[in-house]
Amino acid sequence: MASHSDTLVVFFGATAGANGGKLGSDERELILLVWQIVDLHENKVGKLKRTLVQPDSADVSEQCKEETGLTAEELCKAEPLESVLQQFYQSVSAELKSLGRSSYTLCVDGPLLIQQVLHPEASKKNLVLPECFYTFVDLKKEFHKCCPNAGPVKDLTLTSMLDYVCVPAAVEQEAGMREVKNMVLLILHLLTEPYNHTFSTFETVNYKFESGACSKTEAVDSETVIRARGLPWQSSDQDIARFFKGLNIAKGGVALCLNAQGRRNGEALVRFINSEHRDMALERHKHHMGNRYIEVYKATGEEFLKIAGGTSNEVAQFLSKENQVIIRMRGLPFTATPQDVLGFLGPESPVTDGTEGLLFVKYPDGRPTGDAFVLFACEEYAQNALKKHKQILGKRYIELFRSTAAEVQQVLNRYMSTPLISTLPPPPQMVSVPMLATSPFITTGSTRDCIRLRGLPYTAAIEDILDFMGEHTIDIKPHGVHMVLNQQGRPSGDAFIQMKSADRAFMMAQKCHKKMMKDRYVEVFQCSTEEMSFVLMGGTLNRSGLSPPPCKLPCLSPPTYAAFPATPAMLPTEAALYQPPLLATPRTPQAPAHNPVPALAYYSPQLYMNMNMSYTTYYPSPPVSPSTVSYFAAPPGSVAAAVAAQPAPSILPPQPGALVRMQGLPYNTGVKDILGFFQGYQLQADSVLMLYNWSGQRSGEALVTFPSEKAARLAVAECSNVPLSGHPIRLVCCE
Repeated sequence: MASHSDTLVVFFGATAGANGGKLGSDERELILLVWQIVDLHENKVGKLKRTLVQPDSADVSEQCKEETGLTAEELCKAEPLESVLQQFYQSVSAELKSLGRSSYTLCVDGPLLIQQVLHPEASKKNLVLPECFYTFVDLKKEFHKCCPNAGPVKDLTLTSMLDYVCVPAAVEQEAGMREVKNMVLLILHLLTEPYNHTFSTFETVNYKFESGACSKTEAVDSETVIRARGLPWQSSDQDIARFFKGLNIAKGGVALCLNAQGRRNGEALVRFINSEHRDMALERHKHHMGNRYIEVYKATGEEFLKIAGGTSNEVAQFLSKENQVIIRMRGLPFTATPQDVLGFLGPESPVTDGTEGLLFVKYPDGRPTGDAFVLFACEEYAQNALKKHKQILGKRYIELFRSTAAEVQQVLNRYMSTPLISTLPPPPQMVSVPMLATSPFITTGSTRDCIRLRGLPYTAAIEDILDFMGEHTIDIKPHGVHMVLNQQGRPSGDAFIQMKSADRAFMMAQKCHKKMMKDRYVEVFQCSTEEMSFVLMGGTLNRSGLSPPPCKLPCLSPPTYAAFPATPAMLPTEAALYQPPLLATPRTPQAPAHNPVPALAYYSPQLYMNMNMSYTTYYPSPPVSPSTVSYFAAPPGSVAAAVAAQPAPSILPPQPGALVRMQGLPYNTGVKDILGFFQGYQLQADSVLMLYNWSGQRSGEALVTFPSEKAARLAVAECSNVPLSGHPIRLVCCE
């Protein structure tokens, strides 16, 4: 059998759209193929063959008509791509047999025809390409090896190469045949003196994408990485590899990005084997995956490692099994065992190596997260497993998704980096809330000697909380347990407990955070009575800090007080209604000159009673029996006089950053949509505040905090009137 270097098949093609250096960049279909055999051993050539290809769409660009001379009428009479490829294979095989050869290599003028046109189109049409299309010779690179002084490879053309070696170009008038004849002339010239060139360097196209693990210590060249946006949320790494069919992705080089909730956000980072393949991938910007177009941008190696890199030996061992299909299970009961999972999947979808093919995701202290990854040996087993999507295990339905090695790494990285104790940031400077003056049990302060329980079962009673705290009940202050009820007087799932000292509160948070209560884990945060008072007044306390009670913002139109009759002395000033530093805005509150009432963080009873307030119920602490229950809704009007008599607090310093107000948002817009709208500005989820009207519905507006005034003004200039879900968005810098 002759080696591949003994026979070349010079191959040329044209599409119905762009050709030449932009071949394949517009997703247009092949309409012309031309080929000719060159026997390198005998320096002989075979017959020149030319055939038309019928595209699915008969639309031919004017540029293509001018360059090829083809019309839509001619193409309608041609054979489809599948038939033409069969004719090509049969014709070449028969001619090789007559020459006494049995194998050959395609020779093309640059990689675009094979990698950017033929492979992607065959993939979209579900065609299986013959093996010969996975190896080829790039004539430009071979010529550059012979004539390195002719210029860089990317600048070479057939005309420039023939001129350099002083070979006259063919005068053939028919498009395609002319290019093939010129390529053959150049090849025959390189085979003779003084070059005596041997064609020995072959470009290859990977048959399939290989999954694998990536270490954080691995060096990743930024010139090989792209970011793909707009992916269907259910797409897998294999789907992405199919989108980039023809280009070689590095092993484990597809990393699906997850949002803050651990769900896919429609983006992926893809790492290719070299910069040449990365550059061709960038030419697929806005090519289609099904009915969606995919955006393709440059990315960095650091970004890829942040998503796909890992350090866990357990994960590396799990992913070391080659050619496995990975399925992610989400929502597992925390008590689920490997045997429970295997029983749930059943014998029709056997897991690779039994329990060794299961990877449960856990927190650093070993508690389960409800996630697991499963390995299957083949696609059939994985499909059987996916049929169990949303079936019940225990008392919970289980979600199953296709997954990737990079997603395994990313999920493990996220959970393993979660601190054992969830700590809140130091509270912003707040003025005392006089609301608590009516309660003999609470005095406000900044000492963090309280704890907050979040996520309590709605059926939880005071006895359940005492059992949950165990030995720490002796550290509770008298009358220090406060259950928070919602507007309907029902448990909200929150409770506050006053401890005897900050150290005791810290120990309680450390030992009981995410401890189970009635099949639910409860989050335990250390906080101060000042923060507790803030929540009891209607605000919220969460991991990203404090959110104010639900009242109008200074930058919005002033509220109408006519609906809430009150004496002037009882009405808070506009600055008192809302302290801007709690929103991280740079605006400094200014008390109106005409109003002598000091700017205190006090909410009038009339306003407060008409909002979604938090009621609290106070329970005496052990060992006293929980026999008294009282409800506290809002401070009585008599407190207003005491408020007015207090000295005004000092003005709080402005927070860094700059605020942009968005108007005209669709009412179903979420934080993720806004972050996508400002793609590239490096915003975090806590930079976005959705605004609500008096009815508790979204107002179509939002406030976005940018890291600097320059960034805010740039965003306003670039993104004003840009549509979001078909709605043009108006942006205004808040002074």
